[in-house]
Amino acid sequence: MDVFSPLVNQGIALDYLISVHYYEFTQDFSSSKVAHDCWEFLYVDNGQVEVSTEHAIYLLRKGDIIFHKPEEVHSISVRGAHTPNLILVNFCCHSPAMRFFEHKILRVSDSESLLLAAMIREARNAYATPLDAPPSQPLERRENAPFGAEQLIRISLEQMLIDLIRKGNIVDANLKISSSIREKANQDTFTKIITYLENNVHRSLTLDDVCQNNLIGRSNLQKMFRAKTGGGVMEYFCRLKIEAAKRLIRQGGQNFTEIAHALGFSTIHYFSRRFKAITGMTPTEYASSVKLRAEEDVSVEGPSVQIAT
Repeated sequence: MDVFSPLVNQGIALDYLISVHYYEFTQDFSSSKVAHDCWEFLYVDNGQVEVSTEHAIYLLRKGDIIFHKPEEVHSISVRGAHTPNLILVNFCCHSPAMRFFEHKILRVSDSESLLLAAMIREARNAYATPLDAPPSQPLERRENAPFGAEQLIRISLEQMLIDLIRKGNIVDANLKISSSIREKANQDTFTKIITYLENNVHRSLTLDDVCQNNLIGRSNLQKMFRAKTGGGVMEYFCRLKIEAAKRLIRQGGQNFTEIAHALGFSTIHYFSRRFKAITGMTPTEYASSVKLRAEEDVSVEGPSVQIAT
């Protein structure tokens, strides 16, 4: 007689549920860019929304579901005349099969929509926290929750994920927004980062600082700056510092050591090396050059920089 193992081979096994939300957003809603250390999906129950990621901008309509893997930067904006209804779920799952959902937009069928409805119904039974509460608000269990409510949420979610993998209903690529809109979004991001660098020219920033404070990946950040400036972001930041140093030298009142310190250089020697590498002169040579006297009444070319006080 065959003997079967009591263990069940679980293709998808949820580790824990973080949040379940059901929102009706206003027509002018626009979220800031966020990234989570867990999986997240957004399902459009009604209306349409624009979802931005590091890779593209998508227009999602009723019946579409988009997945964001851990640490993926994304944001939401409302588009269209009607206020959309959205289901937003955050959860942790380390099953290898979850790789299927990376950078995916899928079409939800009637069977999966029923599972989503079951999740929302049981979430209302299980938690006292309103489902339209801010995402940062933790779920609070009801004292009198029906037996097995949270388990039914997990079962419904796992079954929906399994069904989606089996069907593989990937939405057509025409959901991507036109390149002109995407370019505008990239330009807005670039302008925001330039402003950030200008406002922090006095600091000793790292590449990770720029990424974390502007919610953008290292590779995308470097690719953006090389396309728009011909060099890397830290190279651009150093040029901002040197332009600021040139103005401070022309103004007088501070010696080179004080200027280097004010602009976040670790040592006067490093400041001098970077100054010469960019201008072709040492700070001393610049201070005594004919160029300095010629520039006294002329604005310096290059990016504008403000020194924070």
